[in-house]
Amino acid sequence: MKLTLRDLAQKLGCHLLGDSSISVTNVSSLQSATTQNLVFVEDAQYFDAALSSSAAAVIAGEFVAGSLAASANKPILISPQPRLAFARAARLLRDPEPDRGIHPSAIVPASAKLGKSVAIGPRAILGEQVKVGDETTIGSGSVIGDNVVLGNDCRVDANVTVYAGTTVGDRVIVQAGAVLGSEGFGYVRDAQTGRYEQSPQIGRLVIEDDVEIGANSTIDRGALDETRIRRGTKIDNLVHVGHNVQIGENVVIAAQTGLSGSAVIEDNVVIGGQVGIADHVRIEEGAILGAQSGIPTKKVIRGKGVVFWGTPARPIREYLKELAFLSRSAKKER
Repeated sequence: MKLTLRDLAQKLGCHLLGDSSISVTNVSSLQSATTQNLVFVEDAQYFDAALSSSAAAVIAGEFVAGSLAASANKPILISPQPRLAFARAARLLRDPEPDRGIHPSAIVPASAKLGKSVAIGPRAILGEQVKVGDETTIGSGSVIGDNVVLGNDCRVDANVTVYAGTTVGDRVIVQAGAVLGSEGFGYVRDAQTGRYEQSPQIGRLVIEDDVEIGANSTIDRGALDETRIRRGTKIDNLVHVGHNVQIGENVVIAAQTGLSGSAVIEDNVVIGGQVGIADHVRIEEGAILGAQSGIPTKKVIRGKGVVFWGTPARPIREYLKELAFLSRSAKKER
């Protein structure tokens, strides 16, 4: 994709200094920039490096004014959030998608309802009564179960499995190998035989708008009710979300984290990598869980903006004090 700086500035809401007719085709780092690339700087100390790079233009913060603006030898797009503007520019400049349409090897029953400009890749399989919104892409080898609803402008990558009855909102991204709506891990033990039998796993999974789900992540449907992932949440690769889990808006979950059944994650929580969350835990709004933290059953974590760490997780200051105490005690025993 190629865009002039004039068009790009308009789409990004940036103030443009310099030649608006110059075109860019992609974004890059300062080190690898070419004469058709766009770069960004958030700090004035890197502004000279950006100007001396080979980039066609620079996205910079509002620190660019007066003498700094006058010294610029290339166009500058000024934004109050240059990193965010850069991310949006990257999406605008990404290569155009291949021709839309249904591959001859895909299986699409007559009962499926497809929106405008839907793309379905090789060997993809759609079940009965599936609804696919406008501009949505389903990758090769993916399986979409009966009565699934996929919203508008979604991207389902290769080899994704979406179980029957799952509802997916608009602008959702599901990366390769993810499994949505599988049966939860719930069993009842027969006291006489010692054997385990599965509890009913007949609920559903609802994924709201603007959610992103990483490669090979799995999200179970509800046991009797629903599992729900709310608007704007971002889930990394290799994350497991158990049955009946409720995840709020704009939550970020890093790789290899596991959420057990009926956990509740409120809005704007940040969860680091390899965090273990037991069943019926509640993480209240805005809390931050450091990597490899452990939260035991029915624990409530509260503290907006507070970092929790360790197992069991506690505020990081408390955790570090305990480590320091243990270190001093160990030295005294030597």
